[in-house]
Amino acid sequence: MDTVDKNNVSHVEDAIPPNKVEVDGYHYVPDTPEEKHLVRKIDRHLLPMLWLMYVFNYLDRTNIGNAKVGGMQADLKLTSSDYSLVLSIFFVGYLLNEIPCNLILSRSKPRIFLPTVMVLWGAMSIGAKGVTSLGGMIAFRFFLGIVEAGFFPGVMLLMSCWYKPGEMSKRIALFYTASLVSGAFGGLLAGGIIDGLEGAGGTRGWKWLFIIEGLITVVIASAAYFILPNYPTTTHWLSDSERDLAVARLAVGREQGTDISHRAAFIGAFKDPKTYVFMLIYNVTNSVGTISYFFPTLMSSLGYKGNKSQSMGYNSDRTGQKAFHVLAACIWGIVSFIIVVTVHNNAVRYAFICFGGAAIWSAIPILLSWIVTMFEGRSTRAVSIAAINGVGNLSSVYGSFFWPASDAPQYIPGFCVTIALMAFAGVLVALAKWRYQDKGFEGIPKRK
Repeated sequence: MDTVDKNNVSHVEDAIPPNKVEVDGYHYVPDTPEEKHLVRKIDRHLLPMLWLMYVFNYLDRTNIGNAKVGGMQADLKLTSSDYSLVLSIFFVGYLLNEIPCNLILSRSKPRIFLPTVMVLWGAMSIGAKGVTSLGGMIAFRFFLGIVEAGFFPGVMLLMSCWYKPGEMSKRIALFYTASLVSGAFGGLLAGGIIDGLEGAGGTRGWKWLFIIEGLITVVIASAAYFILPNYPTTTHWLSDSERDLAVARLAVGREQGTDISHRAAFIGAFKDPKTYVFMLIYNVTNSVGTISYFFPTLMSSLGYKGNKSQSMGYNSDRTGQKAFHVLAACIWGIVSFIIVVTVHNNAVRYAFICFGGAAIWSAIPILLSWIVTMFEGRSTRAVSIAAINGVGNLSSVYGSFFWPASDAPQYIPGFCVTIALMAFAGVLVALAKWRYQDKGFEGIPKRK
């Protein structure tokens, strides 16, 4: 019988447990009916609520654009540079607080932490009614970034503590579709609120947008307190046998890594070269997603993109080759955008912009599912995920400059930059796969 040392196991791509292992005296056999039942139970408690929370997280982050055209720019007398500052300051607060938030989450209860973060950003959105100046809006967006910093990397950390590497891609892909669905109906919702409530109660329509979405956010967060799980060893709706199985199947024992200090976790994460490698890869990959700023109607085909993303996520889980699927998506996107640049038929260009968008929003969630499996120990993984996500999101600051209005309607420079960045991302992914594919597998037998 093979024995797995729980302190020497890492969530890493391609790690497939042998037919039977022993973890803390528990004899674990993978893919039993009991395990499949447990995974379905975890899915029911975790995925629908996280998906809904992310829909409103993304709405809250992006409603500033709808508010701008709905009267905010005129009311606050914002110049173009003022508005750019309002957009960018969010990511400053976001980056500053990601690591502290994930460290807190690694030692606390996700069922409390994540909904509380959501309540705070919902309450702040409601409070935006009182914003009357540029300074007020800058302060609002900065502190909104600080508060929201705890959500997305926190979700990635939580999912990595419940699912095996071979289960992550399709679930993160499903979770990621929430941002696409949010983009699909966010504009319609905003238009209805701004036009329908303009001047009601002496309040401008764009302020009602913040108020209504903030109220809905608080309601959803209140429900999440009762639905979300904690970690496998501290979740009340698992029976003793289910808890033992949930722990054994991940081979993480008693929440691996929680016994080290925050300082040790921080040092461990930043001493690991993989942290910097994936910072760069995620930043480059994320930057090409700024195409959505220039082509909002792409969101009308979100169902298509979401299905493609989930299909690739499923296959990357089945094969265990997450890096190769990210690389394939990059190649798919490069070919699509080359066609967009070289042809002049608008119908063809539109179709291949959609194909390119599908590649981007397939690559990102699969890349995320690879990243969260590459770091050992919950606390150290919390720091690495937060740092990578924070640096990755800085791409939103510079990426929007790829699509200046002066380049309309062809936007050739923007597409050329996108092609170059996707090629660069593909090279980085291939190098990372070559360098790190066997890291963390010591002591983990694989199927013959």
